Amino acid sequence: MSNDDDWILEIRLFTVSPDARPEFHRISRDGTIPLMRECGITVLAHGPSPTDDDGYFLIRAFPSVEVRNELAPSVYATKEWEEKYEEPVMKMIQEYHTTLVPVSRRVIEEWSATG
Repeated sequence: MSNDDDWILEIRLFTVSPDARPEFHRISRDGTIPLMRECGITVLAHGPSPTDDDGYFLIRAFPSVEVRNELAPSVYATKEWEEKYEEPVMKMIQEYHTTLVPVSRRVIEEWSATG
């Protein structure tokens, strides 16, 4: 990135096991999303897909790819993740895909303000 105003938007799309989405959402809302925020990750949005019964999305923002590469794994290195979330969450996920999109800091700030 050549501009200090450019951030990275990470969009992660999950397919969870049939009928597991309500529990996946509960764990995300009450556990893993707060944990990500405690680790310094900006979570902009997450939730069940409105068009896919087994779909779930997570949208996070990072100041750079380097910061993402540093912060993203920090969640999975915590004792809380290891003891409370790793096993149940990983059992529910059938697959996931991640894409990174460069966006301006202004977009992130506006999105954060409306969330």
